[in-house]
Amino acid sequence: MKTSTCLLFALVLASPVLAASPEYNGDVTDVRVVRKFEQHPGSALIWEPYIAEWKPKHLVVGYGVGIPGKVDMGDIVACISTDDGDTWGEPVYIFNHNEREGSLQFAYGNAILFKPPGQDILWAYAIRCPMNFKNSEDSQLAAAYSADGGRSWVHVEPAMGYTGPLVVVCGIYAIEENGHPRYLFPAQRNSLRADPTGDRVQLMLSSTNLIEWKLAGHIPQPTTGPKVFLHEASLAAGDAPGEVKAVMRTATYDDERLALDPPRAFSSTSKDGGRTWSPAQQEPDLWNARSKGFYYRLANGTQFYIYSDGPVGARMALRYKTKALNEPWSAEKTFFEAGIKNSYATLIEVAPGEFRAVWDTGTKDRARTMIHFGKFTVK
Repeated sequence: MKTSTCLLFALVLASPVLAASPEYNGDVTDVRVVRKFEQHPGSALIWEPYIAEWKPKHLVVGYGVGIPGKVDMGDIVACISTDDGDTWGEPVYIFNHNEREGSLQFAYGNAILFKPPGQDILWAYAIRCPMNFKNSEDSQLAAAYSADGGRSWVHVEPAMGYTGPLVVVCGIYAIEENGHPRYLFPAQRNSLRADPTGDRVQLMLSSTNLIEWKLAGHIPQPTTGPKVFLHEASLAAGDAPGEVKAVMRTATYDDERLALDPPRAFSSTSKDGGRTWSPAQQEPDLWNARSKGFYYRLANGTQFYIYSDGPVGARMALRYKTKALNEPWSAEKTFFEAGIKNSYATLIEVAPGEFRAVWDTGTKDRARTMIHFGKFTVK
């Protein structure tokens, strides 16, 4: 284990970042800019934020700071707010690509935060790959924890029962088995990108302690039609007690650059704690054009799904749909729209139906130059 405190940007919150957000339309409120990429000198982008609640009004956001010349590799940092997102402190490193592990140097991507229910530990996960790699598709899991609300982090080497390449993007889902917690972590393998004998598959990892991860199962391809690149699964409770539902980003299997026709999310369910899954099937009401969506189910049975609208690569407005219990999906609604690029919304429920949200945003022509925060209510 080692701390990254010797290489932090800053540990104090004495100089909160206050930044005006562009005028926008949508149902998200109290929008703030957590950070801009210009505040990370030498960076190429900032991307894929994730949010966690340490305690009431104490929020932690992790995100990636990209290295120039790399597609999706860099550092993972965290910013803290102690006033429910109104102001944000200076970032601290969780994973720093300048820290060597022996003779190896890694770059990181895809921050994921998780606070286990009833515990005063905040976990951070990411993917890491050697610096000489062009992209992060052939990565391994990296982990760290914080016992002080995200101000400092201790690295932990995960004990992996699954040893192949993986990418993690979406969060951990907690279930209970025999009176004990068990955690599901969606991961994808995209070895086909660099190896013609490889594959593309949505995997499910499982753990009882958040350090040791084993392969629990995978999501089968649809029983009819062409194969689909199923990935970036968002997990939530299913329709029946004890059921888990996964709603996935999609692309064509043979060419991951192409969206399906029509562009749709696919879903699958598990009735045995993520060990086996139903064959993936199209969600005809849920748009997905190769961009992560966020799927969630409230305790009252209401579901909602947030996504980037438009064709592949556009990622402009964030839209959403809701589905009340035993009702069809609603018409499309606007989460955030400001004439700029937006993607990868992630939310945390802080009270029934009350959420805190983060997403990466940019300009009209350039993606991922800011991290946005907002508040969102689902009725």
